[in-house]
Amino acid sequence: MFATVAVLAAVAAGLAGCGDDPSDSSSSSSPAPTASADTDLASKVPDAIKSDGKILVGTDTTYAPSEFLAADGKTAQGFDIDLFTAVAQKLGLKAEFQTADFGTIIPGIGSGKYEVGVSSFTINAERKQSVDMISYFSAGTQWATKKGNPSTIDIENACGKKIAVQKNTVQADPDLKDRSKKCTDAGKPAITIDQYAGQDQATAAVVSGKDAAMLADSPVTAYAVKQANGQLELLGDIYESAPYGIVIKKGQTEFGQAIADAVKALIADGTYKTILEKWGVEAGAITDPAVNP
Repeated sequence: MFATVAVLAAVAAGLAGCGDDPSDSSSSSSPAPTASADTDLASKVPDAIKSDGKILVGTDTTYAPSEFLAADGKTAQGFDIDLFTAVAQKLGLKAEFQTADFGTIIPGIGSGKYEVGVSSFTINAERKQSVDMISYFSAGTQWATKKGNPSTIDIENACGKKIAVQKNTVQADPDLKDRSKKCTDAGKPAITIDQYAGQDQATAAVVSGKDAAMLADSPVTAYAVKQANGQLELLGDIYESAPYGIVIKKGQTEFGQAIADAVKALIADGTYKTILEKWGVEAGAITDPAVNP
């Protein structure tokens, strides 16, 4: 129980920072760069959004280093947070982040509860049926297990094993769901898919020994391993790289292009690179943000 609580605190709040040395918090605590407003881009923001000068963002703050809570337990931080804060500034707006369960954010965009969703959403055809998505980063899937792989997990044959994953992610469905079906089709035991509300809980389940392994987006898994103080190790290679997307209501074509152009401007002036390097995720940088790629 104490080990689980300790890892939840370290991983969810990022208390150890994300420099090369896990005890070095300099990279995550350094101020985020700011961006100046672009009047042309700001003019393309829907009146209903820009009327109060702020944009309400739904985000699941359990997904370090993308989006997670600072040590105060209230302030959202991470590379997604820094990057969209700068995007909002380009659009002449102030980003206001609201913590939400991952699976409720896209429905919340549709209902008008949130004006934007920023939460490491992998762009896929299913999501693009209900919302528009603007690419800004690329990530794959990566597994992790206890140090030394005591359960002898093979990611291509995890049949009969208990695997931790955050619910409503592409790792839960279709990834683990399809892998489990391959097991049963071959006459082997199914994978026990332990789905958790937050990635911090999934990580803690592996550290405690409740589950044999976990999988998540590659920067998230790498960060969790770094924060676990030698208790976890990466397993296998990164696979199925795909773009992350900023989520907006379906049909907001001009607004979506303005967001894409704001990201392009941040790439051009170096702000984008600075933010990604601050969080150690520059390997996922892209050069061509687009609406519904």
